Amino acid sequence: MSLTRVNSGESPAPTNNVPLQGGVRLKGVISQDRADQPLVTVITAVYNGNPYIAGCLDSVLSQDYSNIEHIVLDGGSSDGTVEMLRQYSDQLALWKSEPDEGVYDAWNKALLEARGEWICFLGADDEFVPGAVSAYMKLAAKNPNAEYLSSRVRVVYSTGYERILGEPWTWSRFSKSMCTAHVGSMHRRSLFDRLGVYDTTYRSASDYELLLRARHGLRADYMPIVTAKMRAGGLSLTYAAIEEEARAKMSAGGRNRVLTALELYLAKVKFPLRIPRAALAKRARRAG
Repeated sequence: MSLTRVNSGESPAPTNNVPLQGGVRLKGVISQDRADQPLVTVITAVYNGNPYIAGCLDSVLSQDYSNIEHIVLDGGSSDGTVEMLRQYSDQLALWKSEPDEGVYDAWNKALLEARGEWICFLGADDEFVPGAVSAYMKLAAKNPNAEYLSSRVRVVYSTGYERILGEPWTWSRFSKSMCTAHVGSMHRRSLFDRLGVYDTTYRSASDYELLLRARHGLRADYMPIVTAKMRAGGLSLTYAAIEEEARAKMSAGGRNRVLTALELYLAKVKFPLRIPRAALAKRARRAG
C-alpha cells in the first residue's frame, strides 16, 4: 500500500470515550492520492466475523494495486475478531471496534474516515479475486467521467452451489431491481458528495437506495469479469429485504406504486424457489 508518514506520533492512550482501535494512521502514516494511481479506500463492516475476516483482509493485502487503504469498522465483536484485527493492525489504515446501529451506520462512519478518490465496500466474509482493484482502476482511467463502476461477483452457497451475479447498469433495469453487484464495486468520492450517505432506516437495501437517488443521471461503467467472491445468506435473502427494495424503488427511484406492488407480489411468489434451487443443484452434481 502506498502510505506517506507525516509524523511519528503514537496511538493515544485508551479512555472510556475512545473505542478500541488501531492501524497505521494512528502512527501518523497517511494514505494519499498519487498522480499515477488514485487512492482506493476499501471499507469493511464486521460483527463477529470469525472465521472469515482473515480471508477478507488477506484478499485486499494481496492485490497488485499498490495504493489502497483498508478501513475496518467492527461493531463490538466477542468472537476473536478484534484480536484478529490487532494482528493485522500494521497492515490496515485504520480499524475501530465500537457499538453501531448496523452495517450502514458502520459504512457511514467509515466514509468520514475515507481518503480515497474511489471507495468500495467488501463484506467481512467476502474476498476480492487477484487483480480486482487494478482492473477497476484501468476501467476508471478509460472512463474519467464515470462515478460508479461495477462488475460480476461469484456467490457461493453453503451447499456448494455457485452462481454469477452482476449486469451492466441501465436505468430501465436498475429502476426495477438491483441488477448490479454491489460487493467490491467502486464509488467515486464525488458520488457521496452529490447523493449523501446511506439511509440507516434500511437493514438490507440502503446500498440500492443510495444509487437510486441518482436516477437516470448515474454515470456508470461495467466490466464483465468476476472481481469478488461472496458467501450467500444474511438479510438479503429474506422477505423483509424484498419489501425494502420495493420501498427504495418508490421513495428514491420514483417508481410507480402500482408497478412496484405488482413486482413485489411476483418477487414474493418466486422467493421460496430461490433457496431450494441451490440444494437441488448440489444433489444433481452428486447424482452425476
